[in-house]
Amino acid sequence: MNGSSLSPQSDKSMTNLTELTIAEMQAGLRTGDFSSRELVQAALDRLSKVEPALHAFLYIASEEALAAAAEADKKRKSVGATGQFPLLGIPIAVKDVLTVEDLPCTAGSKILEGYVPPFTATSVTRLKDAGAVIIGKTNNDEFAMGSSTEHSAYGYTHNPWDLTRVPGGSSGGSAASVAARCVPAALGTDTGGSVRQPASLCGVTGLKTTYGRVSRFGLIAFGSSLDTVGALGRTAEDVAQIFSAMAGRDELDATSADMPVPEINFDGDALRGLKIGVPKEYFISGIQPEVEEKTRTAIQQLKELGAEIREISLPHTEYALPVYYIIAPAEASANLARFDGIRYGPRVDADNLWDVFFKTRGQKFGPEATRRIMIGTYALSTGYYDAYYGQAQKVRTLIKQDFEAAFRDVDLIAAPTAPETAFKIGEHVDDPLAMYLEDVFTLPASLAGVPGISFNCGFDKNHLPIGLQLIGPYFREDLLLRVTHAYQQVTDWHKQSPKL
Repeated sequence: MNGSSLSPQSDKSMTNLTELTIAEMQAGLRTGDFSSRELVQAALDRLSKVEPALHAFLYIASEEALAAAAEADKKRKSVGATGQFPLLGIPIAVKDVLTVEDLPCTAGSKILEGYVPPFTATSVTRLKDAGAVIIGKTNNDEFAMGSSTEHSAYGYTHNPWDLTRVPGGSSGGSAASVAARCVPAALGTDTGGSVRQPASLCGVTGLKTTYGRVSRFGLIAFGSSLDTVGALGRTAEDVAQIFSAMAGRDELDATSADMPVPEINFDGDALRGLKIGVPKEYFISGIQPEVEEKTRTAIQQLKELGAEIREISLPHTEYALPVYYIIAPAEASANLARFDGIRYGPRVDADNLWDVFFKTRGQKFGPEATRRIMIGTYALSTGYYDAYYGQAQKVRTLIKQDFEAAFRDVDLIAAPTAPETAFKIGEHVDDPLAMYLEDVFTLPASLAGVPGISFNCGFDKNHLPIGLQLIGPYFREDLLLRVTHAYQQVTDWHKQSPKL
């Protein structure tokens, strides 16, 4: 879906502009090397070239973005480059589970087809207040339920490194758009790994924030005790700018934490004296050998930069997968009950109210959303609540306590982000358990509510990216970003781009 047809390629070199990081774009805008309108036009030109093959976007806001870019250029001339607008004129993409006023928002589902929200998510509002230009809405698994972006009702997204493979999910469109150099950064959401896992599979940097660090207002809910808004970019420095702009307390979200947003300083020796734990439970049988090799090599690199590496144990890790797939579907079944053709969504007509509900939900929800609604409803039903949901919450507490105990001995935890590199489109789509296992290394941090980050630490024999995951204590996104930045200063994995 497009706001208008994509404009023809401009005379400016779109390759040069779309290859720039946010920091490089900001420098060029300050010196007048190019305008925001030229940046946005370059992004649209890039999209016109690669989007037909990628399908990373559900809506491209061409006219809106060009108008916003023109306003940004006017503002720059009138107020100059001030700290009040740190992202002035920078093009950003937004995952299609976050509302943007007057732009379509489907959450990747037919049951929200045609929905145009009258309000904007707080995270997006804060980016716009910082001057960012929203270029469009990216594809995602339906209601963020999936690990491959194959469960979108509007077609799947392709991985820019190999178009026959998935980009990960559910923020696959956002990750692919950054990897393909369509935008320098994009917003994603992470409920069980949906920022970190696609960041790993697409070779970009993806930050999952602490639960409550970024407002969930305007985020179409999947699992209300798990959902977090995160960011994807090419570098830790770029992701830090997005994080700093959108984080902080929001009176519109009762679960947002009243915590100051730290100033992230990349100067100094980030790893000297730092203790990093490596959990033995994350190097399991069945992990792709190249994933283990590259992540261990990256951990060794962190050691050479000054960190002390310790083996640790997170003993309840093995229970994270079953616990998550009881709690998350249970919360999803409650959150998605409102989409019935009466309160929200298009309606399938029938002779009576019951059949309206039955036909609307039966026809408009996809198979994965239906599966999770059914699992969640069963887990919450009379006679099973205590046996399943109640027990899962108790084990979730044990997983949380594992992290709290570990962070008394170490500063950060390092592990693989995903057990394998990007798999073929269709390979797991008919095997839900195999698909769920793709998040086996990201689920524990989500259940505990702690922050995590994934960044590229190498490639496999097929030149598919491999991600290293760092997990930090509550509200220590600044430490995660500083360590990632230090690693990226001495390696060049993040600088490589797919040949589309």
